[in-house]
Amino acid sequence: MTFSPATSSEVGYSQSVESRLKVQHLQQRTKEVSSLDGSDVVEGLTNESKFLPARYLYDDRGSELFEEICELPEYYVTRTETSILQNCAEEIAEITGACEFIELGSGSSTKTRILLDAYQKLGYPLHYFPVDVSAGILETSARQLLVDYPWLKVHALAGTYEQALGELQRSELPNRMIGFIGSTLGNLNPQQCDEFLSQITAGLQLGEYFLLGVDLHKSKDILEPAYNDAAGVTAAFNLNVLNHLNRRFDGNFDRTKFEHWTFYNETKHQIETYLRSLEAQTAELRALNLKINFEKGETIHTEISRKFEIDSIEQLLKSKGLVTQKIWTDKNEWFALILSKLT
Repeated sequence: MTFSPATSSEVGYSQSVESRLKVQHLQQRTKEVSSLDGSDVVEGLTNESKFLPARYLYDDRGSELFEEICELPEYYVTRTETSILQNCAEEIAEITGACEFIELGSGSSTKTRILLDAYQKLGYPLHYFPVDVSAGILETSARQLLVDYPWLKVHALAGTYEQALGELQRSELPNRMIGFIGSTLGNLNPQQCDEFLSQITAGLQLGEYFLLGVDLHKSKDILEPAYNDAAGVTAAFNLNVLNHLNRRFDGNFDRTKFEHWTFYNETKHQIETYLRSLEAQTAELRALNLKINFEKGETIHTEISRKFEIDSIEQLLKSKGLVTQKIWTDKNEWFALILSKLT
């Protein structure tokens, strides 16, 4: 692993910011390197039922489009979770006391500020460990937080969740809380979810906390528009994966020959998102020496978003030794924040 010392010569940042910031770049393990060289794309696009890992949705343009999605009137998820957090942040701080907060998939750390304000108001020290694969957004958001919160210490971890959880040392503060908010758990299939929660428990000591945000099962009349908005932003986000593949692997996908297709699978309680070929065609990714044939109507599965029942997610957490301490929901019970403790 390598460390990026904050440079005091950068205009606009005081030495006090530099002394409170550490950016750690986590080394890629062999398995992770192979997943970045395109072998996962070859595996997905040569499968009988074609698929792509959801990570390819998030190049720079994809990340911008997702930020736009979060502001859409149909996309209730972000504003609902934010409103819950605003109502319960002080209670979370009261329960945990002074702690290290490790946030998986921190992004721009927007919702984190609600927690920081609560800990600051109650006078509890908090050290912040944001985790994201994008080192750039990590450092940019961390620096702004350090300007806005002069008491804060930030140790940013640039890498995957698995890498970061494997690097955690014993907390310097009396407690620790790992946060996985934003409903991202829904993007994991049941096996991946089980493996992920095992990694969470491995990263905690007895008595430490896990804060989880989950989107709850509801009518498809609410769910489907959230993933297929009238303005077409979600469609652009999904189709952008083809641009990402073209740029990264010297490809010739024509996005005008595909359409965004998504629906709520009420049996599995999950949104399923695909790209559907509008005609018989062949695409090529030259850097991977790969040609892909499509029949008209054939699909590429790009993402799932599972929706949960509170009872079932509580039982899943309990099976990993994570006992629920408190659950907060909105008035419609569309979304839940669950604070559990490793026992």
